[in-house]
Amino acid sequence: MGRLTTHVLDTELGRPGAGIAVELYRITGEAAEKLGEVTTNHDGRTDAAVIEGEAFSAGVYELRFHVGPYLKRAGRTLPDPAFLDVVTLRFGVASPDEHFHVPLLLQTHGYSTYRGS
Repeated sequence: MGRLTTHVLDTELGRPGAGIAVELYRITGEAAEKLGEVTTNHDGRTDAAVIEGEAFSAGVYELRFHVGPYLKRAGRTLPDPAFLDVVTLRFGVASPDEHFHVPLLLQTHGYSTYRGS
């Protein structure tokens, strides 16, 4: 049974990105259907899979990480508007029976990701 999980790591401060709202969307053509929203816990992870089982099908998805409020809470000095506010990761799922782990490695002025398992 496939599933999608995520976590946020603040690589600038070397700690988990706690309290970050993460939205999940399924992309079809130009349309984006919101499937749900979770918040990262004290360890920067979600308490459960973002989506799993039959609801997780082949297609294109977006995870939208609302990092702006986190960066402010973490004491960053940010311009107005901040360089990063909502980080959007769009990715494809060809094998929905697999575990897709899509983390966000965050800094004040940049980010990276990868497909984990």
